[in-house]
Amino acid sequence: MVIFLILFLVLKLSAGQDECTPTTCSDHGPTIRFPFRLNNRQPQHCGYPGFDLSCSQNNDTVLDLPFSVKVFINHINYTSQSIHIADPDGCFPSQLRHLNLSSSPFQFSNFVNDFSLFSCPAKGQQFQYKTCIPGEPGREVIAVHNDFFIFNLGLIYYYPLLSCRKLYNISSVPSEVFDRTSDLQLKWSKQICGNCEAEGKYCRLKISNSTGHENFECFGFLKPPKEGELKRRLVIAGAVVGSFLLLVVVIALYCVHRAKKIKREDQLKIDSFLEDYRALKPSRYSYADIKKITNQFIDKVGQGGYGTVYKGQLSNDVYVAVKILNSSKGKGEDFINEVGIIGRIHHINVVRLVGYCADGFRRALIYEFLPNDSLQKFMSSDHEKGLLGWKKLQDIAIGIAKGIEYLHQGCDQRILHFDIKPHNVLLDHNLNPKISDFGQAKLCSKEQSIVSMTTARGTIGYIAPEVFSRNFGNVSYKSDIYSFGMLLLEMVGEKKDFNVTVQNTNQVYFPEWIYNRLHRGEELGIQLRDDADAKIAKKLAIVGLWCIQWYPIDRPSMNVVVKMLEGDEDTLIMPANPFSSTNPTATSAVVDVRPVNSELEIIVESEIIIESE
Repeated sequence: MVIFLILFLVLKLSAGQDECTPTTCSDHGPTIRFPFRLNNRQPQHCGYPGFDLSCSQNNDTVLDLPFSVKVFINHINYTSQSIHIADPDGCFPSQLRHLNLSSSPFQFSNFVNDFSLFSCPAKGQQFQYKTCIPGEPGREVIAVHNDFFIFNLGLIYYYPLLSCRKLYNISSVPSEVFDRTSDLQLKWSKQICGNCEAEGKYCRLKISNSTGHENFECFGFLKPPKEGELKRRLVIAGAVVGSFLLLVVVIALYCVHRAKKIKREDQLKIDSFLEDYRALKPSRYSYADIKKITNQFIDKVGQGGYGTVYKGQLSNDVYVAVKILNSSKGKGEDFINEVGIIGRIHHINVVRLVGYCADGFRRALIYEFLPNDSLQKFMSSDHEKGLLGWKKLQDIAIGIAKGIEYLHQGCDQRILHFDIKPHNVLLDHNLNPKISDFGQAKLCSKEQSIVSMTTARGTIGYIAPEVFSRNFGNVSYKSDIYSFGMLLLEMVGEKKDFNVTVQNTNQVYFPEWIYNRLHRGEELGIQLRDDADAKIAKKLAIVGLWCIQWYPIDRPSMNVVVKMLEGDEDTLIMPANPFSSTNPTATSAVVDVRPVNSELEIIVESEIIIESE
């Protein structure tokens, strides 16, 4: 059977070339192949949409970016998925004035910042970037990154700039734009052809007629077989089969000793993962770098079961939070989840991973530093709680919802967080929320609505019922929505303004108490200054009750949740009662705010019973 299969593959090698074979604009130009295609020379299925290239009159390779920005491509690295670009006019700052890559499949490989351009007297000042933009007689155009003002005591203009005149802003570009000697690169994240080229084939786009989903397929051959090629490839196929059998033997021997080498296996797994991830951001640091960044771990800002968090500072005066992971906790999955998932996504409401460390058994994660700690700090402290009015609470809730919506729908693969709670919502200097801690997250395709799980994930009080028992439904992205609903209700509950005294009454689960009050049209008994606060509190409560419906099918998607939070409270309707109280009289009892922040012990997989459907 194997021989017939090999013969079939060899016969397939006689196929001819197709119009999607690699091409170039000139002998010295970069090779153009999938996911790129040469416009007007190759059909649409030869590349992804947005990856169209063209040739200039001088046979330079040209890429069109949004807002009519054209750049020359000097080199394409298909392994690291990056392109080296140059400006046709030799002056990037002039051309990139209106550039916005948010709708483009390409992003800058270098760290980006916002810059302001000034026309200044030609004094040769040292702290600015000189640009290639021509200035007026006796003046020159310089660029200053906006962080410069923050690091100069918050002054609007530093004193050397007082004689300058601001021209305009350039947003989200790397500083290398202003350095003609630096290499400017763009990267893309679209999946490319895998092993097609290794098989001697080229790649082309394939769109499913039933779902419209884009995919790629290996097709044709780069070169037709020469005389005597059949025999040579039969020999190669035999060698491949022999290598495969040898690999099977090696794997079998490895499995015998696997139990004795758990620590080493974990580290090899992480090293293998990081080797594949090497060409992508974020940056990798050694443990010596970590000690230098944290100034020998002098400024501790947090402690948890995962490890310890220290405040640090990079060489360019950017402050970071360094999480030193416990080497005794987990098997490396949390580390791989954090780096592999959060390292490749960027959203205003998701914390940004700056770098990581995997030095021996020492592991660390480096995040952007958010000075206001977590949402839990503001909800648990009476002093901090007073700083969050109802309008700001609503803005925070909308920001968290948009972050979760991005994880569910905005990435190439759907990301399920499985641990949405106040501790994992960090606040920046403007109290904008950012979702953090992806150690328990899972990846799945957007078409996949059900997730296979053999261990419970999350924190007690925020875990959806279906995570514990399949009787309530399948685990899916709706589990994150349940956790978000509990977070909303806790935000409302932390604003309560009544005393808890038990006098021969049954205590009531706080979310159920909220539902009963709203159902009867009663006041919520929370801190309210005016009618506007009352409307916001009622809106957050109703949306939270929609999100914690017992069965996943009854919960709205996060896209709908965002619309509900941004809409008018008067348009919302009460959901069905998600609670099954056995004591109808308990609805008038005193409230029991149950603790929802105790950590969940991870259940050993052998102890889990997965119920069959």
